[in-house]
Amino acid sequence: MQLLFGFILAILVAILAYRAHSLNKSGALAATIVGTVVFGLGGWQWAVLLLTFFITSSGLSRLFKNRKQGLDEKYAKGHARDAGQVFGNGGLATAFVLVHALYPESSLGWVGFAASLAAVNADTWATELGVLTPTPPRMITDLRKRVEKGTSGGVSLFGTFASLLGAAVIALPAAWFTGNWLLFPLVTFAGLAGSLFDSLLGATVQAMYYCPTDKKETEKHPLHTCGAETVHIRGWQWLDNDRVNFACAAIGVVVAVMFI
Repeated sequence: MQLLFGFILAILVAILAYRAHSLNKSGALAATIVGTVVFGLGGWQWAVLLLTFFITSSGLSRLFKNRKQGLDEKYAKGHARDAGQVFGNGGLATAFVLVHALYPESSLGWVGFAASLAAVNADTWATELGVLTPTPPRMITDLRKRVEKGTSGGVSLFGTFASLLGAAVIALPAAWFTGNWLLFPLVTFAGLAGSLFDSLLGATVQAMYYCPTDKKETEKHPLHTCGAETVHIRGWQWLDNDRVNFACAAIGVVVAVMFI
């Protein structure tokens, strides 16, 4: 019965998100799958963490639109998340719900679930708020090198603080629901670590492309915003932004599990 209620709630959330243009059709379908597992097998506490990530990340993507104009050309996808983005951000969290269902006496499921969401939330907050920094970011692999806002691998104090807050927003209810307040610093730190690892991948091995028309580096492929075909210039071509997000979540989990 709980699984049925989870399925109904997941459909309602997916429909609302689709109508709000936070998800496209494939994203809505993927969100229904993720939501059914999380809401149905986890319960309301698990649903709160997932919805906290989805609502805050979707909301931030819409804030300060005027100040973010011109940055979409750098990102692989728009604000309406597709199935790849949904599974990239929430796939690992969903797996830990299944771990909990199989081993309900273990804390691994909850900690892994919270840490993975904290990592992707931290990364989203860093991306959406970090571009508002008044000074140009620096490349994480060479802090002496300044780069354009929105550049993969670019970091700033403002963005790092935003990342820390994004992780803490997930860590707070994760600790509150269990009464174990040691989870708050643990999940927060794990989320921040995952976000920084995401930036490291963006600066080194994530697939990056170049638009010969606009003469700009971008994640978009095969076509840039202007319609021109983009050319691969560095990184592993198979390592797109969705897989980087999954790796971000995975590092968050690894860091958290090391200390439980």
